[in-house]
Amino acid sequence: MWIPRPVHEDAVALLRGRAEVVLGYGDRAVGFDEVCGRVTAILLRTDRVDGEMMRRAPRLRVVARHGVGVDTVDVEAAEELGIAVTTTPGANAQSVAEHAVALMLAVRRGIGVAVRGGGGGGGGEGGGEGVRGAIRGRELSGAVVGLVGFGRIAQRVGAICAGGFGMRVLAHDPMLGDGGVRAAGAEPVGLDELLSLSDNVSVHVPLTERTRGLIGAERLRLMPEGAVVVNTARGGVVDEDALVVALREGRLGGAGLDVTSVEPLPGDHPLWDEPNVVITPHVGAQTVEAMRRVALEAAERVVEHL
Repeated sequence: MWIPRPVHEDAVALLRGRAEVVLGYGDRAVGFDEVCGRVTAILLRTDRVDGEMMRRAPRLRVVARHGVGVDTVDVEAAEELGIAVTTTPGANAQSVAEHAVALMLAVRRGIGVAVRGGGGGGGGEGGGEGVRGAIRGRELSGAVVGLVGFGRIAQRVGAICAGGFGMRVLAHDPMLGDGGVRAAGAEPVGLDELLSLSDNVSVHVPLTERTRGLIGAERLRLMPEGAVVVNTARGGVVDEDALVVALREGRLGGAGLDVTSVEPLPGDHPLWDEPNVVITPHVGAQTVEAMRRVALEAAERVVEHL
């Protein structure tokens, strides 16, 4: 069993009771080249496992992802070689959902602008000079949130928005269908209709060839003036060049991004220059609680397969 990046110690302890565990981190880090001939399982966080690596590991039986997406794993090669690829759906859903709502709030209330301005001088309740006088936030209460994809994370976002803020919740998810969306607590609508009706759009779909650039220039133009885009899914789903244009033209009110097409986002990227864009470094799932749940679930999948 090889673990290339740090995971919660409880998961490592669980695995050590059932297998020889080799760590790819810490003072005695062991690289893949040293274990490939005997490794039977890999517990994977952000590293990539491609077909070439799998072919060098004749005893490999399972790659367990510490998270939901499998875009860092060559799934086709794994299928060809009979190697199981597992994920931990739901284990980090609450943390990512809370982060999505936090980004929505940060953008709607101009928190990023306020923080960068350091509170600004002047400006009482009636306005005035400085950052405080310039910020005019918008409440979430009574607004419309549109959820692109309506899986576990999006359903929690919808519940928080409806229960906590009294928001109208729309969702588009062809996999669930209208009946499934309705049963899970949202109004089912087509994607274009969702974009045209939503004050806030939150993206919750995996990155595939079908979803790459799903929210591009044409669809951004459908959104109401001042609307906000939040993405805690995968960076490539939102066309970032088109997003910059929409922001600079003043059509959008801002964006909250925990994921970008290149991570970390280069320091010279134009998104950093947009005042009402809040960018976090793919940390939506990184709470103490979620990291333990995800690691333990990934470890349990390994035990099941071995």
